[in-house]
Amino acid sequence: MKNLYLIGTPGSGKTAVALGLALKLRQEGFNPGYFKPVGSTAGVLQQRDEDGVLMKTVLGMSEDLDTIVPLTVGNFYVSGYREPQECRDRVFAAYRLIAGKYNPVIIDGTSFPWVMAAFGLDAVSIADEVGAGILCTMRIRNDFNFDETLFFNRYIRCKGLNLVGNIFNNIPRPMLAKTQGEYANLLESSGFRWLGAIPRRREIHAPTVAEYYDVLGGELLVGGERLDLLVEDVLIGAMTIDSALDHLRRGLNKAVIIGGDRADYALAALETSTSVLILTGGLYPHLSVITRAKEKGVPVILVHYDTVTTVERISEVVRRIRPGDEKAIALALENIEQYCDWQKIIELLEA
Repeated sequence: MKNLYLIGTPGSGKTAVALGLALKLRQEGFNPGYFKPVGSTAGVLQQRDEDGVLMKTVLGMSEDLDTIVPLTVGNFYVSGYREPQECRDRVFAAYRLIAGKYNPVIIDGTSFPWVMAAFGLDAVSIADEVGAGILCTMRIRNDFNFDETLFFNRYIRCKGLNLVGNIFNNIPRPMLAKTQGEYANLLESSGFRWLGAIPRRREIHAPTVAEYYDVLGGELLVGGERLDLLVEDVLIGAMTIDSALDHLRRGLNKAVIIGGDRADYALAALETSTSVLILTGGLYPHLSVITRAKEKGVPVILVHYDTVTTVERISEVVRRIRPGDEKAIALALENIEQYCDWQKIIELLEA
């Protein structure tokens, strides 16, 4: 059976798809393993690749985490890893260990498929070297995301690799009909395989406050016991309080990003469905904000970036399924069974 390499971009839910597929393959009598050539650490709270921890635990893999995820990198990895061949040797030695024991191996891509291209360890290069089939898992929010999907498909085809197909994942409900209709038809008319569309499900895709804190760092002023709150929306407090009230009331379970000196805005946000206040500019809030946040049980994070930088950084925030999150793990399997052509995937891997 061929091994399967999942590629995509941040927020596309590669690991959730990998998890659901692995559990389904196990139900069907296979012995799936997991491998992530290039991982990343979550930042302030974590010092290991959490996707690797999840899959090692759920699949009961005996290999240590350094074998399952042999490299972890950040935005400036070139200076830290000065020997490309040493990195390559480490990745492929670990892969051989996993591939010798499990069938198939589900290979999880990093945040973007081109990461570590400087060392020849981008997703497409690795898939080519190990002969894995490629499954694109893409997040669709607009037409440009669909263009990105076609671009990836055409590039993979130009490289002569085995493109298994495409799963569109984490789709906002308003986009679901268009994705299942127009995008699916356009994809197939372009000669590429459509394998399913998974709607956004808050239990899997909505990040927690902890995951925002992981990426942003800063100071947690209150609410350390409620970092498990889900964040389903983000509101940037750039308008006057009168203009903002309707937006504050409409957003559910939201993160509100404002300057630390905007006490009026912060207090108004705390009277609505707010999961976390993110205060920018290193400006400590008025005591009334801290007091009310404690009463409401809303975490407050103070960061020393300006608002623009803070917004840029939260684009890196993604929801991670934890090993003990039985509901999310069950939903990952349910998504594959209900929304994806998993029989076709198995058929293609066995061909």
